Amino acid sequence: MKYREIRLPKLNGLTPNLEGTLLKLTEELGELCREAGKHRGMSGEATALPRDEVLANIAAELLDVAQTAVSMMYVLEESYDVNIEAALQKHVEKLIRKGYLQCE
Repeated sequence: MKYREIRLPKLNGLTPNLEGTLLKLTEELGELCREAGKHRGMSGEATALPRDEVLANIAAELLDVAQTAVSMMYVLEESYDVNIEAALQKHVEKLIRKGYLQCE
């Protein structure tokens, strides 16, 4: 299997909780969708941004989504004793079962 590994820091300048982090994730996802809509000209607004700038904005918003998701994993681990490693293994098994991922 091929993996994309990124390292995102544990944010130590705030005290996230489950609900607040979920709301932040929703906000960041909305911003990602807005940027993707601009790329496709679907936002209803005239965009004067060059394609490369729009794609850079999409990448930046995607990383905001990823950072918030990682923060939520920390909340689940530290506040609710969720084993993220075990959840990840089940996730990969689900992807294989559904045919989205094939073992090499």
